[in-house]
Formats: sequence, C-alpha cells, structure tokens
Amino acid sequence: MKPKKILDSREHRPFPLPNRPWIMKQVWNDLLFAHWPVAAEDVLPYIPEGIQLDLWEGEPWLSLSPFTVTGLRLRGVPPLWPVSRFPELNARTYVVQDGKPGILFFSLDANKRPAVEAARTLGLPYLNARMSATSSGEWIRYRSARADARAGEAEFSASYRPLSERVFHAEPGTLLHWLTERYCLYTSERRGEVSRCVIHHLPWPLQEAELQLNANTIAESHGIQLPGRKPLLTYTKRLDVLFWGMESVVRV
Repeated sequence: MKPKKILDSREHRPFPLPNRPWIMKQVWNDLLFAHWPVAAEDVLPYIPEGIQLDLWEGEPWLSLSPFTVTGLRLRGVPPLWPVSRFPELNARTYVVQDGKPGILFFSLDANKRPAVEAARTLGLPYLNARMSATSSGEWIRYRSARADARAGEAEFSASYRPLSERVFHAEPGTLLHWLTERYCLYTSERRGEVSRCVIHHLPWPLQEAELQLNANTIAESHGIQLPGRKPLLTYTKRLDVLFWGMESVVRV
C-alpha cells in the first residue's frame, strides 16, 4: 500500500500525526494477537518514571504478537533485501503519557541480527532469536527460541489460523479496541530519558483466530505469570505501517 493512501486515513487516530515526515515503512504479515490480563505487581517494575500504566477495568494486560516483517525500508530508499524480511515476536503492555495511549515493550525477538542491533541503538529492547514462520494451508506454524546473552532463555512454539473470512474493525469502547488501536510506542532504554515513537496505519483489519500453543515462556522470562485462562485472540493477514523518529518526552 502506498504511503499516501495510509496517510489519507486519519480519522481513527486518537491524536494527530507529527508535523514532520515519516522515516520508515514496514508490512506486518500473518500477525496473531494473544492478550491476557496480568498482575499489576508483575508489570509495574517495567514502567518508567513519567509513564502511567494503562488499565482496563482495573487490570493491566500483556500481549504477544508473532508475525513476519516484510518490505522494511527507510523513506526514499527501496527495501534492502538482506534485512527487509524476518520473523518477529513482540511482548508488550499498555501505557499512557500526556494523554497519548501507547505500547511499552518487554521484548522484541527477531532473527535478523543487523535489524536487532540497529533497533537497539534507538532504545528498543530487541533480542536475537532462532525463529521460523511457515504456512500449511490456513495454519501459520511459528517457532522462536531466544539466543541472546543480554537476556534469559525464552521459547514460543505455536500454530495459529484465522477462524473465518470475515474481517472486522474493533468497536470504540471495547476491550479489543483498547488493546489494538494504539498509535505510538514508548521506550526507556536510552539512559536518562523516555522516548516516544509515533506510528500510523489503517484501522486494524481483524479476524477471529484459533491458537494451538505448544510452548510459551516469553512472559515468564520477564517474571510475569500468565493466568490460567484462554487468551483473547485475533489474526491479521497484512498491515502496512509508517514510523516516525523517536522523540524524547520525559527526562528521568
């Protein structure tokens, strides 16, 4: 999808876009959202000063998102094949700062070392992992084993698929809308500051999903216990995403 078409749709955003050009574009493919409520005492140690943990009916949530990045490119530059496609697995919670709801990542596992190291210079907690994402009919078979001395071991092994062809957008005021329709991320990995990265895309095209989970120690690797209940699940076939540069929002 052309950037202009993405930028032409802005009515769904909770806050305006920056008054400067976007700097990077990615396409997210075969993305699963798996959402769980978690204990606030497990999550609060990760929330930097100046950022507020966002809650849904008094509870924080943790989400895992396995997907495949394609078409990664900087503005004005075509995709560089060796680093433009790779599997990625995100673990995140939900925060808000200055009225702008966003995402805070516990970790972002990927199997493309140059992309991992480049992202870490921006303050994002990327980690190297051995990963694969293959399709068999409607099923996506996803495997990830963390392989990075900067963090403990963590594994994710699962198969997932859309349950129907119906694509929908989350309704405002619902839990699913609160979890998905967020247009910035925060990081405190840079010493002495909290930074915000604004993103933009069309409203999430969601489908109901099925998950067969074989192994998952991602949350556990961060000291977070998942509840003994089924997660809230959705699947997205494709989403084109624009990124703006990091901006410092809190000095700590």
